[in-house]
Amino acid sequence: MKRVLFVCTGNTCRSPMAEAILNSFAKDDSSISASSAGISIFPGSKTSPNSREVVLKSIGIDLKDRNAVQLKESHLEEQDLILTMTESIKLALTSAFPFYSNKIFSLSEYVEEKGDVVDPFGGELFLYEKTYSQLEKLIGKLILKIKGEGIL
Repeated sequence: MKRVLFVCTGNTCRSPMAEAILNSFAKDDSSISASSAGISIFPGSKTSPNSREVVLKSIGIDLKDRNAVQLKESHLEEQDLILTMTESIKLALTSAFPFYSNKIFSLSEYVEEKGDVVDPFGGELFLYEKTYSQLEKLIGKLILKIKGEGIL
């Protein structure tokens, strides 16, 4: 089983959406699983209402009971691939945890795209839909890359 960890800031918007998308795309493939965490969560926070709505509408996964997860070093140790939503989060992680830098990438970088994943936090629903579409495209490329490298 290959484990992918998506990391964003608060683990309420981008990384939970990415986790849900990859797990949905790979639902018939037991060789991959996704999880997510944030580098600076607000204790007790849940997935944002707009993220929940977009994910439920798009892939039928209900995230209403999902709590934000604070990133810990043990998460990095347990995962095969750590994909951040931004280059700055990647740099923060590789600086703080250099031992794991060989498996930490920004999602865009890993699939040979440019730019960060747009943070919809606090925005209108259309911004969350835009972020979801961006993640869906990047994760589609991620699956192709993983399969092409024989990681799956």
